[in-house]
Amino acid sequence: MQIVPAELADNSKVWIYQASRPLGEKEVIEIDDQLHHFYSQWMSHGQPVAGWAKVFFSRFIVIMADETNVPLGGCCMDDSQRVIKSFERQYQIKLFDRLSITFLIKDKIEMLPLNQVRYALDNGFITMDTPMFNNLVATKKEFTESWISPLSATWLAKKVSIAA
Repeated sequence: MQIVPAELADNSKVWIYQASRPLGEKEVIEIDDQLHHFYSQWMSHGQPVAGWAKVFFSRFIVIMADETNVPLGGCCMDDSQRVIKSFERQYQIKLFDRLSITFLIKDKIEMLPLNQVRYALDNGFITMDTPMFNNLVATKKEFTESWISPLSATWLAKKVSIAA
C-alpha cells in the first residue's frame, strides 16, 4: 500500500474494478500506462482532478480521486467509467461483475460466485479468517487499512452468518 500517493487525502474516493480473469504482465503494463494517461488529464468542470489509478495483483483496477480542491462532477465520473469499459472491450474481460467475491486462499487469488460462498464455508474451502478483497471500500483510508481483511471483518460476514 506504500504505492498509494501520500498526497491524496485519506477521504479520497476509491473505486475498485475486479477483472474476471488474471491479467497478463503485458496487459498490466498497458493498462497502467492507459490509466496514467487518463488520470494525468482527468478534469472536472474544467479543473484538473487530483487522481491516481493502478492495477493491483494483476486482477484489480483501483482509481482514486481527491475532492479536497476539485469536486467530482457527473461528466468526470462518466469519463472514468468509459475508461473501464474500454478495458473490457480491449482485453475481453468483465470489470463490473459485483457478484463474484475474491479471496486469498493459500497465497493464491481465487474468485467465487457470491451464491457459492456459503457452500465454500460449509465445506472448509474458506473460513471466516480467510482474507477477502473488500472491493466496497470507499475511501483511500479504508483501502489502505482494510481492503484485504478476514471475511469476518467484511460486509459479507453478516450475509453468510444469516444464511447459516
